[in-house]
Amino acid sequence: MMEANGQSVGALRVALLEDDALLRDRVLCPGLANFGFDVHSMETASELRVLLATTAIDIVVLDVGLPDTDGFSVARDVRAAHPGMGVVMLTGRGETRDRVRGLSEGADAYLAKPVEMELLAATLHSLARRLHGRSSGPAPKIWQLGSNDWCLVSPRGREIALTRAERQVVRRLMATPGEVVTRVELIATLTDNIYDFDTHRLESLVYRLRRKVTDTCGESLPLAAAHGAGYVINSRS
Repeated sequence: MMEANGQSVGALRVALLEDDALLRDRVLCPGLANFGFDVHSMETASELRVLLATTAIDIVVLDVGLPDTDGFSVARDVRAAHPGMGVVMLTGRGETRDRVRGLSEGADAYLAKPVEMELLAATLHSLARRLHGRSSGPAPKIWQLGSNDWCLVSPRGREIALTRAERQVVRRLMATPGEVVTRVELIATLTDNIYDFDTHRLESLVYRLRRKVTDTCGESLPLAAAHGAGYVINSRS
């Protein structure tokens, strides 16, 4: 898959509307980028209107409390002007009445802060799948990569959102299923300085990935360590 500026071609384009600069620039933007999203961030509804007039966006993620209006109004306006666009409300207002209002005003999903980045990424991928009309065919019978390699898809069709590092490692392993990939080869997908890389970081990444897959979809990832050599993945469970 070709990439430009570290961003996958065909990555989901997300407009992030959040007036808390620290949360926006230090947490949400880098977090979403790490899961492969093309993020356009701003702090006011007027900036969002300008963006939507000039740029193709797949999903809008917005807060309720904004400097120039409220998120409920923004959700309603986006839904009216761009019916095919996804809307996710991400806010500290987690009361039931606020959730009901947000969904009634046009939001496809309503998440309360603080939100785990994996949950937000999974929500965006799930929403995009519905918006693009994918689904419903028979579940895949093998482990495979989907969504421009940013999701790992289980044999039952469950999707696990991948971070940038997880994606690099899984993509290399899936390129030669059933064959051992050395630690050096896997480390080379993560850094150019392979001899300065702590191999324990790779082991930790693999451990966290296995745990995430099990916790997310209840299936065991067929990824095994080849003693003294590297790792091997089988496309079938």
